[in-house]
Amino acid sequence: MPDPIVRAPLRADLLLLLVTMLAASGWIFSKEALNGLPPLLFIGSRFLLAGLVLAAFAGPALRRISWRNLLAGAGVGVLFSGALTLWILGLYHSHHLGESAFINSLGILLVPVMARLLFGDRPPRTTWIALPVALIGFGLLSLNAGFRIEPGQWLIAGSAVLFSLLINTNSRVVRRLPALPLTVLQLVTVGLVLGLASLAVEPWPSRVDGITLGWLAASVLLASTLRFFLQVHAQGLTTPSHAAVILMLEAVWTALLAAAWYGETMTVLQLAGCGLIFAALLINRWYWVRKLFTRR
Repeated sequence: MPDPIVRAPLRADLLLLLVTMLAASGWIFSKEALNGLPPLLFIGSRFLLAGLVLAAFAGPALRRISWRNLLAGAGVGVLFSGALTLWILGLYHSHHLGESAFINSLGILLVPVMARLLFGDRPPRTTWIALPVALIGFGLLSLNAGFRIEPGQWLIAGSAVLFSLLINTNSRVVRRLPALPLTVLQLVTVGLVLGLASLAVEPWPSRVDGITLGWLAASVLLASTLRFFLQVHAQGLTTPSHAAVILMLEAVWTALLAAAWYGETMTVLQLAGCGLIFAALLINRWYWVRKLFTRR
C-alpha cells in the first residue's frame, strides 16, 4: 500500500489542476450569465449562494469563531468585494477573455511587491526580474488596441492590484482563522455588499430566463462552491508557493476555453503579450517551478 505521505503531493497537484480548470470555466459561465443579469447582481448572487452552500460544511467551525475574528474575516470580504467589482465590470466590458485572464494573473506578480510596500517583506530577486517582463507583455496588449488601454483592460488590471492586496491581507488573517470558515465569511460578505450595491445602482430585470439561471447555477456550484472547497483542501496538502505554481494555469485554460467556446483567436501582439506575462509568472516562481518538475 502506498505511503500516504508520498501520495499527498500528487493528490494535491491533481486537485489544484482541477481547481484551475473550474476557475477557468467560471470565466465562461460568468460571461454567459452577464447576457441576462447586470454585473453586480450576478456576482453578488453568485458569491452569496456559494457562501451559504459552503456554510453547511463549516457550521461548527463558524460557531467557534470569536466576534473579533468574525469582523476581521468580514473586513477582508469587503476588500474582496472591491476586487470582484472591478473584475466583473472588466469582464463585462472585455472583448477577449483569454487576454483578460492573463492580465488578471498579474495579481500574482504583485503579491510580493504589495507585501514590501505594506509589511516591509523582502521580495525574492526573481520578482524584480519578472515585473519588467510582465509590464512589457501588458504594453504589447495595449498596442494591440491601437496604442491605448481599453476600459476592460484597465478594470481587470485594477482588480489584479486589489487581488494582490487581498492575498497579502488573507495571509495575515488566516493565521487566526481556519481556511474554510474564512472563505465562507468572505463569500457571504461579498454577496451582501455587492447585492446591496446592485440594489442601489443597477436596474434589475423583471424576469430572468432559464438559460441565465443555468449559467448562474454553474457559476455557484462549480466555479465557486466546488472550486473553493477543493482549493482549500488541496492547499492543506502542499505549500502555498507550490500551489501558486499550478494555480497560474488558470489563464492558460481560460484562453483555451475561450478559443473553443467563442472561437477567440489571438493576434501576434496578443500572443506575445500573454506569453511574456506567463513567462514572468514562471520567473517569479522559478524556484518552485524547478522543484515541481524535479520532485521524485
